[in-house]
Order: sequence, then structure tokens, then C-alpha cells
Amino acid sequence: MDLSYGPEYEAFRDELRAFIAENRHRAPAAPGAAQRAGADAVAWQQLLLEHGYTARTIPREYGGFGAEPDILTSRIIAEEFAAAGVPGGLSNQGISMLVPTLLELGTEEQKRRWIAPTLRGEIVWCQGYSEPGAGSDLAALRTSAREENGEFVINGQKIWTSTAHQADMIFCLVRTEAGAPKHAGISYLIFSMKTPGIEVRPLRTMTGHAEFNETFFTDVRVPVDQIVGQRGQGWMVANATLGYERGMLGDPAALENRLNALVQLMHVEEIDGTRAIDNATLRDRLIALQAEVAAMKFNGLRLLSNSLKGEPGGLAKLIVKLQSCELAHQISALAIDAMGELGLLYGGSRRERAGGSWQWNYMFQLGLIIGGGTAQIQKNIIAERGLGMPREPKLEHARAPKAEAA
Repeated sequence: MDLSYGPEYEAFRDELRAFIAENRHRAPAAPGAAQRAGADAVAWQQLLLEHGYTARTIPREYGGFGAEPDILTSRIIAEEFAAAGVPGGLSNQGISMLVPTLLELGTEEQKRRWIAPTLRGEIVWCQGYSEPGAGSDLAALRTSAREENGEFVINGQKIWTSTAHQADMIFCLVRTEAGAPKHAGISYLIFSMKTPGIEVRPLRTMTGHAEFNETFFTDVRVPVDQIVGQRGQGWMVANATLGYERGMLGDPAALENRLNALVQLMHVEEIDGTRAIDNATLRDRLIALQAEVAAMKFNGLRLLSNSLKGEPGGLAKLIVKLQSCELAHQISALAIDAMGELGLLYGGSRRERAGGSWQWNYMFQLGLIIGGGTAQIQKNIIAERGLGMPREPKLEHARAPKAEAA
């Protein structure tokens, strides 16, 4: 059995390795907390765009490289950046979620206006989905918009709005059709975070940072043409975006990068005078994680093949978010255990390892098991849509007994 990629692809691999060797000094350091990309990350993104190592198949007229889809080329790019420990292109809500949504459902004007600057890292987006009382049941959202003089006037609140305090723009779900059923009355709007009437309040999490925010809208006026899809079609557009969000959270290349960093850590950290990699219990956990990361990587290839053929991902697609987020958390947990008592240090201690990034990831990734659809919701989706099991029963709320007449 010949598992080699063939001379054409090996030549591409050699070209990519040469690029990484020549330019790796220009790559940005991984940020220690969710934040807006710095100037070095934006410059690195531009370099990768020019060479086609990110946004490779997005058409040139929209700011991408314009290459034909190729499964093996995509795999080689992911493999080589992961093996070198060098970050690939930017991955954020604008690039990984909104851009593919616009490519699928946006107008030509929207594609030309928003995709290129988003890919270049010039525009940072946040997502206005969840609300108090409308998290897992997103269609229960109450943020409303009425039309007035060619504008939507928005009032309401969003919560857990990642990067809202740093974002330039937002893609936001609002209820525009008051009399319609809840899934049919939603619209998907895009507008500037500098629009008057928007207030952002950061929410500090257990990481010590404010990765999330509360966002309030008071008579925020947005032109009616800043809508993706048609009025009342927001639920359909939102589900497209949610699919891309789950793919972003379940990126197998990111898992492989973290696993490689874990292996390096275990070769240098010692517990009671013995390298962590030589501890049988920790090594067994590492091997199990390696197997799971390999499985996710090849599942990603299956999904890429399905996508290129225009086929639905089915069950293979439904498991990605759940499995990847839990796996990322387990990788960070093993890293902390491999550091022994030093794994408890966080927040600027002089003996802190890697700037506390492993501890930050451990806490943040625990939140990602909830964010983007909780693990419990993901399991219901897998059971019902993937395995064809009966829907979870909806329990009727017990009615309070009527008071007896006096």
C-alpha cells in the first residue's frame, strides 16, 4: 500500500517547509487570552494570504487566494504549520464564521464590501446571538427591531458576546416580525459597534480576563439594507453561521498544535526528578489523547471530502464541536498535571510556565464546552439528527391549583 502523496504534493510540501523556515521569525506569538489580533498577527495574515496558505480557496475578487479546492493541499498546510509549531492564518468570528456565511448567503455587494478587509484582519466582528433567557433556546430571543424611515430601530440585550469590547462590527439576530412564529420572525443584521445606542459591559471570567461581554441596544438605528438574507430568514442564516462556528471550535489543526506543545512540555518538565514523559500514568494519558487527535484529524478529512463533493457531513459533522472542545480541555488538563505543583501557578508568578497559557486555556476551554451549544445540547443533536433517536420529551409545566372561592 502506497500512502505517499505523490511528487506534485511533495514538491508543494517542500515549498511550504522552505517558506516556514525563511519566515517563521515573523510569526506572532500565540496570545494568552482572547483578544484582537496585534499588528504582527495582521502582517503575518497578509503574508499567508499572498502565498495562499490561508483563505486558499476563497475567490480573489473577495480577497482570497483563488485556488481550486484540494484535500491533500489543505492537509499538507495544516500538517506543516502544526509540525513547525507556527500559527497558521487568523481564526476568529469574522473570518471563520461570517465570511463563509456571506459566501453562501450574502449579496454580491456584501461579499465585496466585507470579506476582503475581514480576511486581512482589518475588521474584527463579534456575534450577537445569546440573550438572558435565550441561550440554548436561541429562537426565544427578544431583542427587537421595528422599521422606521428606512431603518431598523433595535432595542434589547445580548450576553456572552465574545470580543464585543474590541470589535468593529457585529452580526446580530433580532426579532423583526412581531406576529410571526418565533423561528420565522428573526432577521440577521450586520452593523457597526460604533453605532449610537450600543453599550458594552465586559464580563470577567475565572481566567481573570474579560473575554465575554454584555451588550445593550437602545434605539440603535441600522439601515434596512444591512441584512443578510431576507426579513424573517434570520434563523436559516443563523444556523449556517452556527455550523461554521462549530467547525471553528473543532479545528483539528488547532488540536494538533496543542498536542505537539504538550509533548514538548512533557519532555522538559520534571516531577520528583523524573521527566513527565517518563511517568507511566501521564504517558498513557498522552497516548490516549494522541489517538483521539488522530481520529479527529481524519474525521476532518472525511468532512472536507464530503464538502468538496457537495455532500452533507451527517453524523461525522455533528460530533466535531462536542468531541473537539472536550479533547482540547483534556490536553490542557494533562499539561497542568505534567507540571506538578507548578501547574497551579497562574497570574504572574516568577515560576509560571508559558505565561500561564496552559492554565488560561484549561479555564477558557471549559467555557467552550458550554459556549456555541452546550455539551448536553450537542448530545441531543447527535442523538436525534445523527442517530435518529426520539426527541427529548418536553415536560409540561405543572399548573398551580386554582384558589378556592371564598
